[in-house]
Amino acid sequence: MNFLILGHRGVMGVEPENTLRSFVAAQQAGLDLIELDLHLSKDGALVVMHDAEVDRTTDGSGAIAEKTLAELRALDAGRGEPVPVFEEVLEAVDIPLQVKIEDVASARALAQVMHARDLTARVEVSSFDDEAVAEIARLVPGVRTALAASRYGTDVVDRAVAVGAATVCLDIRRLTLETVEHARACGLRIIGWVVNTQDHLRLVRALGLDGATTDYPEIKRTGRFTA
Repeated sequence: MNFLILGHRGVMGVEPENTLRSFVAAQQAGLDLIELDLHLSKDGALVVMHDAEVDRTTDGSGAIAEKTLAELRALDAGRGEPVPVFEEVLEAVDIPLQVKIEDVASARALAQVMHARDLTARVEVSSFDDEAVAEIARLVPGVRTALAASRYGTDVVDRAVAVGAATVCLDIRRLTLETVEHARACGLRIIGWVVNTQDHLRLVRALGLDGATTDYPEIKRTGRFTA
């Protein structure tokens, strides 16, 4: 398998994260996949944003879950970009997506869109929440899933196997050879995040990972040459 470069929330190192502008830039840069985050609005829309609150990435304040889609649409997500919904991303770009969900409720909403649009081949679903991974796998047979973790030991591999995930997405700051070897023994794919420097890139290549999530599109150009 080729080494994959995933655009972190698009190309958030150079464009406003989780916006259509950022996703289009990631596709134009030739990245292999786009990683994005979903939350449910008060009225059930699948809103593309990383945090549960809008404060950090928009000119508004408050929780996404307490705002309607219309209220979220009125916010500036950076450089005049609106807050997108998942369906708009599907129309704006055509490369594969890794979609991160927060909980079981998000899994159920996403499953409806995946069935309606036949997205099983295009969309991989990830989560830090084991139950969310298990739920999307139950609702969308054949979907590719990934368990993400920032604080973990080798147990993350066992958790991934337990919920049927084919991939683990792991913070490289805690990644050890022991965890890599355990994942390989269980047949799992490994994606490292966040890979923003040549030292980071050399590390994930030396460990033999399958891919890297990055904020910067130039990692794609250098990744193929780094041993």
